[in-house]
Amino acid sequence: MDWYRVQALVVKEFLALLRNKASRMVLIGPPVIQLIVFSYAATFNLHNVPIAIYNEDAGAAAHQLIARFQGSPYFSIERMPKSGRRIRDIISDKKALLVLRIGPRFSRDLVLHRTARVEVLVDGRNSNTALIALSDVNAVIQAFSVHWAGTHGWRATPAILVTRAWFNPNLRSRWFIVPGVVGLLTLVVAPLVTGLSVAREREAGTFDQLLVTPLGPWEILLGKALPGFLIGSLEATLIIVVAILWFRVPFMGSVLALYLGLFLFLLAAIGVGLAISSASATQQQGLLGVFLFLVPAVILSGFATPIANMPLPVQYLTYLNPLRYFLIILRGVFLEGDGIAILWAQYLPLIAIGLVTMTIATWLFRRRLT
Repeated sequence: MDWYRVQALVVKEFLALLRNKASRMVLIGPPVIQLIVFSYAATFNLHNVPIAIYNEDAGAAAHQLIARFQGSPYFSIERMPKSGRRIRDIISDKKALLVLRIGPRFSRDLVLHRTARVEVLVDGRNSNTALIALSDVNAVIQAFSVHWAGTHGWRATPAILVTRAWFNPNLRSRWFIVPGVVGLLTLVVAPLVTGLSVAREREAGTFDQLLVTPLGPWEILLGKALPGFLIGSLEATLIIVVAILWFRVPFMGSVLALYLGLFLFLLAAIGVGLAISSASATQQQGLLGVFLFLVPAVILSGFATPIANMPLPVQYLTYLNPLRYFLIILRGVFLEGDGIAILWAQYLPLIAIGLVTMTIATWLFRRRLT
């Protein structure tokens, strides 16, 4: 293998990418836009959730509880209905996500050291949001309960649940999402660069010219793969730097462990891109093939929904997805401080997938030569 010939082909690939305005926009525009959208818009935290409070109690305890909800950054009191008949309309018309109903005996029961009930009626059409909001409501009521017991001479403080979140103490969803964006955008860029390379040569009529050069099949594939490695690495590095410096996601682990995972992930992703490109006759076919791979890969990666919640046959499919393993590496290195020794269980499947995809790409490329 002559590395000078491979180097010339790599330079040719970069020139072909950078001279084309559309290619430059694909490499720069979408990753930046997606980084901003995912990092800022995709969040599981709730703030200023619109709620309504139906208060039937004129006592001090009810007013103190309402004051706690008014002072909470998680809730915004939009309605204070005077009649219980308005509750259904408020939730049905989406004027509030939930309605807090304080009964007429709330303050009296607390003064008499009895258990006081608070009813929460929640809009369950968006079950995920409803569950998060209920958790926040419970936290406010629990804090009120403990404070009341301490200031009004209760002999026994109500039982409380003390929680500690490891690896993400403040439970910020951005710390979970942004490391995943590194893998997601790398998966978009690397197969896209390589998925159009061979197809572009065929569509432009330069593929036959490439075959009569001294370059062998392996040298051609290597020359097509290296730009994907370089561009994918640069894109990933940029997003990692932004994640640490701008979004303040803690980086607890080893840089070497992260970049070893990145290299193996790029090997697998570029193998998929080259296989698609080798099987495609036009750039349009290559582009459709890449997106046909990307959508299932993102869905089956655990980026947004837990793999454990998927049906068992679908869970088995996720073992073929390189993004599944890279997301574990990213979140392990960023939040848990994992090193190479801990992550071998994720490296080995990436090595296997990379070897298989590159072998398939080589076979398809040689097949198209005959």
